[in-house]
Parts: sequence; structure tokens; C-alpha cells
Amino acid sequence: MPHSKARTWQVIKAVLGAFAGVQSEQQRQMDFQTNSIVPYVIAGIIAALLFVAALLLTVSLVLG
Repeated sequence: MPHSKARTWQVIKAVLGAFAGVQSEQQRQMDFQTNSIVPYVIAGIIAALLFVAALLLTVSLVLG
């Protein structure tokens, strides 16, 4: 399925796999066959912001 459009769940799985540092070879190949990197970048930025927000909330709850 070369040059297919990335589905939402595929993008989420790819971003979460990248954050965890684990990803199957099949998933990696599917990621590189998509037309656009934009959904991956947007999902990555959102995931990073959520991660930082979770860290800040945890620290403020522990210290406060």
C-alpha cells in the first residue's frame, strides 16, 4: 500500500511507539509509506505537550 493516507489510529500508534522507543518493523514501513509527515508532526507535538503537562501536574501535586 504505497503512498497511502495515514489513518488516525495508525498515527497515534506510531507516535506512542516512538515515545516508548518500541515499534515493529511492519509499523515502521507503513509509516514511511504515507504521503505526508504533517499528521505525525502534529500528533508528536500534542503528545509532547501532554507529557510535559502531566509531568508539571505530577510535580505540583507532589510538592504542593
